[in-house]
Amino acid sequence: MKTLLIGEYREGKMLDSTYELLGFAQQFGGESTLLLVGSETQLPAYAGTLYLADAASCGEYNPDLHKKLILETVQKEDPDYIVFVHSSYGWDLAPRVAATLKAAQVSEIIAIADGGFEVACCNAKMRRTVKPLTAKAVLTIQAGAFPVLQPGGAPAVVKISAEGNGRLAFVGYEPTEKKDIDLAKAEVIVSAGRGVGKKDNIPVIQALATALGGELGASRPVVDAEWVSHDHQVGTTGQTVSPKLYVACGISGAIQHLAGMKKSDFILAINKDKDAPIGEIADVLVVADVMQFVPALMAKVAR
Repeated sequence: MKTLLIGEYREGKMLDSTYELLGFAQQFGGESTLLLVGSETQLPAYAGTLYLADAASCGEYNPDLHKKLILETVQKEDPDYIVFVHSSYGWDLAPRVAATLKAAQVSEIIAIADGGFEVACCNAKMRRTVKPLTAKAVLTIQAGAFPVLQPGGAPAVVKISAEGNGRLAFVGYEPTEKKDIDLAKAEVIVSAGRGVGKKDNIPVIQALATALGGELGASRPVVDAEWVSHDHQVGTTGQTVSPKLYVACGISGAIQHLAGMKKSDFILAINKDKDAPIGEIADVLVVADVMQFVPALMAKVAR
């Protein structure tokens, strides 16, 4: 099997998510080739073939030109899979490539299993394994689902280019709205999940966060239920954090949440389900009812 990995470049810098593609390729096995619309001053530590287009002339994002570059590389390399990160770049460009190639597309892959690809379903409460039936397939991988891999070495650069203006003009990047709470700077985060039971229990979790000198975080179900504001959400649709201590209270561990906090220095998870996915990355898993354990922990912290 052969994969063509599509790296990302933004505001003059290659994104670290490019190395997640290499992590995916290592797990998948076979031969891999990388394509990047970027700059010779920002080359990945990758001792393989790198097809490189100049972002200054092709634009950091131009769907028509970038699709053309990918299709030309596909013709040269004949890969079985074309792989993107499931980002704003990937989820816009991948279906354009898949439609042109008349290839199946599998989106938001979180794992490789049984010769197929695991994706979330039922609002990330379940997983299913799917297998594309076309000769080639286009894939997008969930950010944070695969390890960052920097194999080292210098790539063998093959320069490519494309001409034309495309039907869309890239204007620039718009910064996200400034949040009242910047969890990215917090050294301690105590997050509430669906397992806390109800909105009235949120102050108990907030009290623990305050006692530990930290901030209150939350999983997406808690935010969707309007128990806390979106400013507190951790995960791929919230904030990505890496505190010294992350306390997950009643959070099962959907891949979207794990991707936002798995780089924390120390993870304490409290969950009554000993098989909850968050236990796979937690340094300590406390198997208990969160609303019984947190008050007991508070009593110890208060001493």
